[in-house]
Amino acid sequence: MIVKTQDLTRIYQLGTSIISAVNRVNLEIRDASFVTILGPSGSGKTTLLNLIGLIDQPTSGKVYFRNQDVSLLTDKERRNIRLHSMGFVFQTFNLLPTLTTVENVELPLALAKISGQLQHKRAIELLTAVDLSHRLHHRPRELSMGEMQRVAIARALANDPCLILADEPTGELDTETGSEIIKLLVDLCQGKKTTVLLTTHDKKVAEVADERYYIQDGKLEYESS
Repeated sequence: MIVKTQDLTRIYQLGTSIISAVNRVNLEIRDASFVTILGPSGSGKTTLLNLIGLIDQPTSGKVYFRNQDVSLLTDKERRNIRLHSMGFVFQTFNLLPTLTTVENVELPLALAKISGQLQHKRAIELLTAVDLSHRLHHRPRELSMGEMQRVAIARALANDPCLILADEPTGELDTETGSEIIKLLVDLCQGKKTTVLLTTHDKKVAEVADERYYIQDGKLEYESS
């Protein structure tokens, strides 16, 4: 298992209200699998992804990454796992508007202290792989939304992660472009043996997965084929 959660819980307090965004979730994700979590807005999808991606800390319960209890790690150790072993794809792309396409993809490589020449070479290779070799020096405002999401996927792959966490990656895209992005992620999973965990509110997107889950009010349920 690349990821395992044990009674994972995240509680928020809003005024006098207690909200269980993630409620005692037990999840196991196999290496090189494509897993989707389907659920409506506010169901806990993003919170669960942030816990697995070590962006947030649980209120209680455990997250294991490659059989290691990450709750025992320091903040620096958690950052290193995020940088070297995980790639993140967001609904709103999160590209830096002042950087070109190739510079956005170079950024995680720079954070990993890869030499400038190798950064540039790797970024071009990744952008070529997502069919954006003709957009290397464009800035995000000059790209379509589908192109921006392809840049985000290339950036997520920069440090050759073993786990891609994609939070509603088709949420801002039209149906045709969204299908292209999902195919790209499926090909990545199958070709590079990269594990993909994707959240969505779209049943058609969820159906492409090896394993599917449904989340509602922070509670996760397995959906059989």
